[in-house]
Amino acid sequence: MPPRNLTIIFFAAILSLLCYRKAERNRYASGVADAMDLVSEYYVEEVDSRTLFEHAMAGMMSGLDQYSGYIRPDSLKEMNASLDQEFGGVGVEVEKKEPDQPLLVLSPLVGTPAYRAGIQAGDRIMAVDGEGMIGMHLTDAVKLMRGKPGSEITLTIQRAGHEEPFEVKIVREIISVDSVLGDTRQADGSWDFHLQENPRIAYLRLTTFGQHTVEEVAKVLESTDERNGFEAVIMDLRGNAGGLLDAAVGMCDLFVDNGRIVSTNGRHGKLRSSFEATPGLAIGKEIPMVVLVNNYSASASEIVAACLQDHQRAVIVGERTYGKGTVQNILDLEGGQSALKLTTATYWRPSGKNIHRQKDATEEEAWGVRPNEGFEVAIPEDIAEKVFLKRRDRDRYRATPDGADAKADHEEGAATEEEAVDDPQLRRAMDYLKDRLRDKDAATQTALRRGADENLPNEGFGRAKLPLSRFGRSLTLPLAVHLLLT
Repeated sequence: MPPRNLTIIFFAAILSLLCYRKAERNRYASGVADAMDLVSEYYVEEVDSRTLFEHAMAGMMSGLDQYSGYIRPDSLKEMNASLDQEFGGVGVEVEKKEPDQPLLVLSPLVGTPAYRAGIQAGDRIMAVDGEGMIGMHLTDAVKLMRGKPGSEITLTIQRAGHEEPFEVKIVREIISVDSVLGDTRQADGSWDFHLQENPRIAYLRLTTFGQHTVEEVAKVLESTDERNGFEAVIMDLRGNAGGLLDAAVGMCDLFVDNGRIVSTNGRHGKLRSSFEATPGLAIGKEIPMVVLVNNYSASASEIVAACLQDHQRAVIVGERTYGKGTVQNILDLEGGQSALKLTTATYWRPSGKNIHRQKDATEEEAWGVRPNEGFEVAIPEDIAEKVFLKRRDRDRYRATPDGADAKADHEEGAATEEEAVDDPQLRRAMDYLKDRLRDKDAATQTALRRGADENLPNEGFGRAKLPLSRFGRSLTLPLAVHLLLT
């Protein structure tokens, strides 16, 4: 047989094999398409093909695990906005407990269009561009208020002291959302990160692990000086459901300068990746630190708590964490219009223990992050709700013509709430740090006396400034958290 014919036969065989494999791969896909066609043609009511496709995708993902899922185009946009910590809107935090209520403004975000337009905490939004809020779900109301930067929106406001509702026209802008909150608001609306009960202690409350979270924390710690320096740190991760893996790793790297931070294992327990700390710290190792967690602290929160606990860098106070130690990758579909959220690996803490709580795991098994011995503080649900409401009230920014009066009124209200509602987990953290600071003060006094006895200079034994070192680490991946912000 001529060589030319042999060459033709060889390539024909290869092509046939490829076609066979492709046909085998798409065998079930064609079945799904056939089922959709049958439903579209014979179902008793007309069904949109897009709806059938989305139901099919959701059904397929529901058979995997509770964290995998199909993300619809509108949901993907919302998720990306949360991950990027910015969106097009007016800049108010809102609440809507019941469908038959209007939107309640909890707080305008300082510097946003809503803030400049005079929107106040306590305002009730009755309508958006003429569309009434009564009967509308909170999520739909928030979507209505968000929009393209530069577009105009008209809010119908009902305000205490005004007999009739009035309209406010606002031009939407890109709204940046802080993921690191402080203890109280200052007169200008910015956060005061000094703990009100003890200004020597820094209080940082992380709502999520987003694209800018590490940068925000580093900025707070780097902005201290002799007058405003922190001598201890509380990081509050209660209710923080997680976020970006890169953000969690970067957060640990602020406080740990060597050793493993976290590792991920894929299918069959195979090591996929390992993240190691790099030299350089945001604060000195002598600065005592507490991390507050509860049973709603999950994923990235657990990575941070586990790393700092295993490296003995922080004491963990509160309740055992959720035990969500799986990695979800966002895989684009339809050219990035929709996506799959797919579990691809599990997290393992530096000690080698698994963070993830398996379906039938018992309380005795190793999962999640337990508080350090002697620091477990449980809170009944009714008290936890009061603590949450108290904290939310302290978060509000109440602007008045006189900024000083606004600050005084806020502090007076916060003090009243503090007396009425006790946060036992935060109090336990403060008590521990107070003891550490007391030991430090005693050591300082001893050194002062020794210096005086030996006629040595006494400089350097005053109130310590937080030792800081340069730390620069950029985040490149964006995260997901539910924000009731517009």
